[in-house]
Amino acid sequence: MPKKTPLHDIHTRLGASFTDFAGWSMPLRYTSELAEHHAVRTTAGIFDLTHMGEIEVSGPEVGRALDHALVGQPSRIAVGRARYSMLVHETGGVLDDLVVYRMAEQKYLVVANAGNVLVVLSHLRDRIDGYATTIRDVSSEWALIAVQGPTSPAILGAVVDVSVPSLKYYAIDPARMADHDVLLARTGYTGEDGFEIYCRSKDAVAVWQAVSAAGAEHGLVPCGLACRDTLRLEAGMPLYGQELTVRTTPFEAGLGRVVVFGKPGGFVGEAALAARQDEAPARVLVGLTSTGRRAPRTGYAVLDLDSGERIGEITSGALAPTLGHPVAMAYLPPDRSEPGTKVLVDIRGARQYAEVVPLPFYRSQT
Repeated sequence: MPKKTPLHDIHTRLGASFTDFAGWSMPLRYTSELAEHHAVRTTAGIFDLTHMGEIEVSGPEVGRALDHALVGQPSRIAVGRARYSMLVHETGGVLDDLVVYRMAEQKYLVVANAGNVLVVLSHLRDRIDGYATTIRDVSSEWALIAVQGPTSPAILGAVVDVSVPSLKYYAIDPARMADHDVLLARTGYTGEDGFEIYCRSKDAVAVWQAVSAAGAEHGLVPCGLACRDTLRLEAGMPLYGQELTVRTTPFEAGLGRVVVFGKPGGFVGEAALAARQDEAPARVLVGLTSTGRRAPRTGYAVLDLDSGERIGEITSGALAPTLGHPVAMAYLPPDRSEPGTKVLVDIRGARQYAEVVPLPFYRSQT
């Protein structure tokens, strides 16, 4: 049976439709994914993300250990700040993309995708072996609630005891909310300003209810995973298992900026990535838009406009609610990846015109 989050009963009372995701029973939608999507773009949405994994790594040599384990340089993260990073295979392929928070001089919180927690935990344990560090899977201790959208600062400002305007993007602060200790991070996966609240599992209901009450006058609505997917797609944010896989390097995904070469002691996968650093990748991630009525979906073939030859594959696609037309991300050869390039997408036997465009498709104006 899939696991249930501490907020499962609340979701049921709110009329959520559920889906099994990475071993969890998660809300897919409450009313309609279109309404929930628009709420995040115009007011705010509240999400239960307790299925994400939290791994605590600490000790005198924790910075050096994580520098060796990940492609980035966590030792350079200031206390109270965070960075996006990746765990890669020795071949350079992505095992997971992560957010790494530095909680104290000798303590980090690594947040992994729900389906990859055990993989990340296993590889981190192997890679930090020999360093003066300890590692714990603390996922069961935490619930995670996200509040995303333009009115989210006003909502959180009414229920926390810290200055919300002073909290920088990709920063995290201890706070009190509904008489409970929480960690408040200004991070998210929607393309909007927003926050993620890490609270103890036993406090999740009280925190959700406090945020919901404060958000009533600001248009806050509960949101499920369905709209989360269209929000991140419009914002050009990769999803592990689609844009990112062990067969994909950070360079192919346009994320080479997160890789730090020349760290003392190196990192796992450095040799493979260094060999590819100055080479043109065989394929690159691009955005596609079309004026057709049918949206490309994961796995659909991208074809050359003239020959009809298969040149790539859709990784994610949907009708973009904010934009009103289909968008997709796909891997294409470099010589077909320039903005303005015209291609065809095979949509169940029908060929639809599409055009390569820069990512992201949407940028927040707030």
